[in-house]
Amino acid sequence: MEEGNVVGVPIPVTIVGDIHGQLHDLIELFNIAGKCPDTNFVFLGDYVDRGYYSVECATLVVALKVRWPSRIWLLRGNHESRQITQVYGFYDECLRKYGSTNVWRLCTETFDYLCLAAVIGDQLLCVHGGLSPTLDTLDQIRELQRVQEPPHEGSMCDLMWSDPDDIHGWGISARGAGYVFGGDIVQQFLHTNDLRKIARSHQLVMEGHKWMFDERLVTVWSAPNYCYRCGNVASALELEGSFETRFQTFEAAPPKFREVPNFSSRSPDYFL
Repeated sequence: MEEGNVVGVPIPVTIVGDIHGQLHDLIELFNIAGKCPDTNFVFLGDYVDRGYYSVECATLVVALKVRWPSRIWLLRGNHESRQITQVYGFYDECLRKYGSTNVWRLCTETFDYLCLAAVIGDQLLCVHGGLSPTLDTLDQIRELQRVQEPPHEGSMCDLMWSDPDDIHGWGISARGAGYVFGGDIVQQFLHTNDLRKIARSHQLVMEGHKWMFDERLVTVWSAPNYCYRCGNVASALELEGSFETRFQTFEAAPPKFREVPNFSSRSPDYFL
């Protein structure tokens, strides 16, 4: 709780999108984009679910945060929740690997404390999903109660679930949570809060990143070959001192460096 809902981040920094339990690809990202503490990172959330190594991905980024708290910042994604992880794999992974739900419970309790947003260099807003019709200012985000299971609706939910779209104003999201929003909404939010751009993740992008709305908003996706079958590349966004942007694009880790976990192996006694 030393960090607020909206954390300030200095430049230079590298922005990382969804990871989704793909540990070998996370290591590949560090090999390409740099490692802590030599490189600063903002992670946009969704560390778990879908991939085989959600436990390892979540504990790795948290360990890095503990070791270098002023070099890495972790935001909360829509998958960092108790309900979602019971559907998309993290809960079952913990049960298979450790024989109980204790690790899952401890991880999801930790997720409650993750930040909701970051502002890089007082110019670029980072969130996992998008904007909310109930949030006009950064101060309103700062006032939210974040230490809880994400609600099914409302401001906190919208930050994690909403998506940009080629529409005017606000629209209903097909996800069943959050909203879709157009370029006019982005422009107004940036103007009101004296910001230049928004970086978010939450949506698979086959090219690894996608600019929208005259480069006012960018989607960054960092899980290559998502779900081990989508065939997409991934990227991380580097921001330099003069607010120059550069994408580090990378493919999935070579097959010789990956392995499918042996789910029949014995669970460690200390988690039983």
